[in-house]
Amino acid sequence: MSKTNESLMQRRQNAVPRGVSQIHPIFVQRAENASIWDVEGRQFIDFAGGIAVLNTGHRHPKVIDAVKRQLDLYTHTCFQVLAYEPYVELCEKINARVPGDFAKKTLLVTTGSEALENAVKIARAATGRAGVIAFTGGYHGRTMMTLAMTGKVAPYSAGMGLMPGGVFRAQFPCPLHGVSEDDAIASIERVFKNDAEPRDIAAIVIEPVQGEGGFYVASPAFMQRLRALCDQHGILLVADEVQTGAGRTGTFFAMEQMGVAPDLTTFAKSIAGGFPVAGVCGRAEIMDTLAPGGLGGTYAGSPLACAAALAVMEVFEEEQLLTRSLRLGEMIRERLRAIAETDKRIGDVRGLGAMVACELFDDHCKPDADLTAKVVAKAREKGLILLSCGQYGNVIRILVPLTATDPEVQAGMDIIAACFAELRG
Repeated sequence: MSKTNESLMQRRQNAVPRGVSQIHPIFVQRAENASIWDVEGRQFIDFAGGIAVLNTGHRHPKVIDAVKRQLDLYTHTCFQVLAYEPYVELCEKINARVPGDFAKKTLLVTTGSEALENAVKIARAATGRAGVIAFTGGYHGRTMMTLAMTGKVAPYSAGMGLMPGGVFRAQFPCPLHGVSEDDAIASIERVFKNDAEPRDIAAIVIEPVQGEGGFYVASPAFMQRLRALCDQHGILLVADEVQTGAGRTGTFFAMEQMGVAPDLTTFAKSIAGGFPVAGVCGRAEIMDTLAPGGLGGTYAGSPLACAAALAVMEVFEEEQLLTRSLRLGEMIRERLRAIAETDKRIGDVRGLGAMVACELFDDHCKPDADLTAKVVAKAREKGLILLSCGQYGNVIRILVPLTATDPEVQAGMDIIAACFAELRG
C-alpha cells in the first residue's frame, strides 16, 4: 500500500504530541534547491525554506559533499573531550564576519534557543547583573529563558505558567501599529523607572528584523540609539541574528547595515544549510568571562554541521549570494507592491534584502488573520509553500532560498497573485 499524506498524518497524530504543530498537512519525499516533492509525488515551490534555514537551498551539492567527506573521517568526539579543526575554523570565519572592530571569540552550540540561553549566561557573568530587556513581538526560542524573552504568549508558552523572572518588555518600533522610535526608547526608560535600575540590566536583546513578530525592520537610527543607551549604562547589546543571519538580509549579518556593532551576536538556522549548528559570537573579553566548563554541550558544534557551515560560507562567495539576496528582495517586493496597487487588503510591503513580508488588513483596517490563512492554504493547493507570522497572524512572509532561479521565484509570485485575485470579494 502506497503512503499518502493522509495516512501519515494519522500516524503522526497517534505518535506525536499535539503541541508539535504542523503548518501544512504534507509529508516530504525529497527536495532539491527550491523544490519539494511529497510522498504522493506532487511538486511544490518552497517559499518557506524550513523557516529561514535553507538560504543555500535544499541539499546544495557543495554542502552535501562536505558532509559526506566528513562522514568518512569522524562524526562525533564531543569538542570538550577531543577537539577538531572544523569547529575552530568555523569560529575563525564567524569572528571575521560578525560586525565590530574588536577581537572576537565564538561559541558553537546546536540550536537558536541554546544560543540565546548562552548569550544571557555570558551577559550575566560579564556584567554581574541578572536582568534582560526584550521587545514586544520578539521571538527567541522555546526553552524556558527564551520563552521569557519571547514577546508572544500563545501558542509558545500558553498553559505553562509564568516563565523565569528578570525579563522586562520594551516596545519594538512599528509606526504601522502606532509605535514610534521615540515610543520604543521611552518604554525602555519606563523599565528603568518602574521595574529595574539600569545597573540591574545585563543585556538588551533585539532582532534587527523581527522574525515570528512580523518582519518589522529596526532602523539604523534606532539601533544606534540602543547602542548609545547600552553604552551609557554598561548594558550589553545582544543581536539575535538567528533568522536574519547567513545572508538573508543582503549582508551576511543584518547588523552590518545598522552602523553599530552588538556586543554579542547569536546565529543559527541557515548558517549550515540545513544541518544543526548555532552559536554566540562576541567581544573576546566578554566571551572569556566564564571559567572552563561554563560553556559547551555534548553535541555542540557537531563535526558534520561545522563541515556544512564551512561549505555554506564558500557557496556564498562563489555564487555571490549576498548580491543575489538584494536582487531577490527587490524582485519580490516589486511583485507584492504590484498586487497591492489593486488589492488594498495588502496594507504594507516591507523587508530587508530577501527577508520580505506583506501585511493584510480587512475593510475596517483591522489585521486580517483569516485572509492570511486562506492565502497560505490556497497557495499550497496551487503548489506553493508559504508561511504566515506576526503578532496578529496577518503577515505573509517569504523566505525562498537565495539559490532559487528567477523563473521559480516568478512562478511562486504568480501563484500569490492568483490567490489574492481568487480570494477578492
